[in-house]
Amino acid sequence: MATRVLSSSPKLLNNLRSFIKPLNSASAAAASPLNFDEKPELSTVEKQHPIATTRHQPTTNLDLDDHQKLFASVPTLKLLRSSVNLGLAANETFVDFGMWVMNSRLMETPLLRDIILKTVKHTFFEHFCAGETTTEAGECVRKIQEAGLRGMLVYAVEHTSDNAGCDRNLEGFLQSVEFAKSLPPSSVSFVIAKITAICPISLLKRMSDLLRWQYKDSSLNLPWKLNTLPIFTDSSPLYHTLQRPQPLTPQEESDLELAHQRLLKLCQKCTQYNVPLTIDAEDTSIQPAIDYFTYSSAIMYNKDDNPIVYGTMQAYLKDARERLFNTARTAEKLGIPMGFKLVRGAYMSSETKLASSLGFDSPVHNTIQDTHACFNDCASFMIEKIADGYGGLILATHNLESGKLAASKARNLGIEKGNQKLEFAQLYGMSEALSFGLRNAGFQVSKYLPYGPVDMVMPYLLRRAEENRGLLSTSSLDRTLMGKELKRRLKSLQFAKPEMAATAAGSMKIEIGTP
Repeated sequence: MATRVLSSSPKLLNNLRSFIKPLNSASAAAASPLNFDEKPELSTVEKQHPIATTRHQPTTNLDLDDHQKLFASVPTLKLLRSSVNLGLAANETFVDFGMWVMNSRLMETPLLRDIILKTVKHTFFEHFCAGETTTEAGECVRKIQEAGLRGMLVYAVEHTSDNAGCDRNLEGFLQSVEFAKSLPPSSVSFVIAKITAICPISLLKRMSDLLRWQYKDSSLNLPWKLNTLPIFTDSSPLYHTLQRPQPLTPQEESDLELAHQRLLKLCQKCTQYNVPLTIDAEDTSIQPAIDYFTYSSAIMYNKDDNPIVYGTMQAYLKDARERLFNTARTAEKLGIPMGFKLVRGAYMSSETKLASSLGFDSPVHNTIQDTHACFNDCASFMIEKIADGYGGLILATHNLESGKLAASKARNLGIEKGNQKLEFAQLYGMSEALSFGLRNAGFQVSKYLPYGPVDMVMPYLLRRAEENRGLLSTSSLDRTLMGKELKRRLKSLQFAKPEMAATAAGSMKIEIGTP
């Protein structure tokens, strides 16, 4: 399988041969020459303080205070509904009750299920999702484009356990790419996919176990393994695999080949239409297999300074900084333009509980300040790479300070307005002030747009509710600014002259009536 990949690209093969010696560490000397899970040394400066080489960062013109300017493109009715929905989402008692209902036996009664799903559709679904159909999602993309933003299309399927389901999900992802190409130019920045939707999750766990064990014991031969980039560091959570795992069975190898072919079809479609693909991250029990799929595909399809395949790094993990540095530097040396989406992470509770149950420390940073520092260091590292002409970065953050630091860093390094290699991103329906502020400052900004039938998207909504409690509670800035803007619009009617008020009222009716 590896031979097929490399024989199709003689130039890449020559590059790989050129870098085998400098990349392989002594501990990996016995490994296959096409295995790049090496452990390159960080410089002394990077070890002590990765951001130490950063130049002074002047204040950028990122204005998050002018509510009138920030929300100028938002219709009054949408502003009002957003304020109400964010208020409900920040209420933990309400969220707990909603989750109890969604996971209760009430959902087994057809009539009650219909009522509950309709309620969800007209509240949280409409606020956080782009629609049930491609037509609705397309209309959502057009609206945010009018507001100066772009869309990241997310066909919101998640875990799958069988090949038939994986095949169906692949068709959904392929249609998502075609759908993206049919929309106005530049209105869609990325298509998002989950490996868990095109490869059975049980197989991802088996692959991850084997990859972890091979990192600990380089003598382990994995005949199915393609060339990849660094997946682990010595600080990575390896406790998921405490005993040497059995090799993949013939059936598992067959299923792996099917999963690999599904991903190749998706990458080929993205390459054909020049629509970048971002692979979402999952929990650490299966993330090694996801990184393996991502990096082996990136080696095949990321060419000519055009990263088509982007991986995702979760900065709340203690090994994230070193993994990003290793992977990016190795890819750059091999001439492979690598793109990354940088996030904080979404599995804090489950990761900590699992590690504790096995008697290990959590793989998640001990404090939120450590997570912020890791995110900002990783962002700084990749922004410098982009300024030097290498790679691509999606900064997916709702944190105002991280947004300001990254914007300032980009401006200081001369990253020009409209640079396609740097994209800020926030979830649809959240952090509107930050999104509009970054847009007003001249940066590319995308909203993460999940779409699909309400019942299919429900796992996404439940996961957001469970894992992002703190995030939703920090939506106070949006709620405060939205409240001020609503009051301003109301006062503009109240204190206007009668004839002007009538005209303004008519305009507001038109605005409110806009879907």
